[in-house]
Amino acid sequence: MVLELAHKYHPYMVALRRHFHMHPELSFHEVETSKRVQAELNKLGIPFQVVPGSNCVVGTIEGGKPGKTLALRADMDALSIQELSDPPYKSTVPGAMHACGHDGHTAALLGAAHILMDCRDQLQGTVKLFFESGEELGGSMDTLEKEGFLKGLDNCFGIHIWADV
Repeated sequence: MVLELAHKYHPYMVALRRHFHMHPELSFHEVETSKRVQAELNKLGIPFQVVPGSNCVVGTIEGGKPGKTLALRADMDALSIQELSDPPYKSTVPGAMHACGHDGHTAALLGAAHILMDCRDQLQGTVKLFFESGEELGGSMDTLEKEGFLKGLDNCFGIHIWADV
């Protein structure tokens, strides 16, 4: 079932990744990326919070059955690098690009949100969706911890792209 849903949402994730790739934002300046994440979570009916003093977004999916609380984490920031390749979805921001996959990480976590919402009734426990800002400069996990967003987590998994897989 999950694999079928992944295929279903594949075009959505590709389109989002290309959007984020075209509109990269450097560490701690992911304002529009954060707004897009919030809009996508709103469309899905997933409640979320924006972490005070940051662009981090934390969504919460409550499963249909009791269980543990897991976190899935993706980073949103781009690098200060000029894109030299010329794909149709090339960065439109001079001197900034998603050179290490954070556009894909963000798109993949939003795809996972769709899949989890489709399976929510069978889900045992709660899934927190962490969209982290500023990972390239040390990240926002200290802020997330200080603000109490990490309390009650049983496990946390990061999403990362591996082009060969």
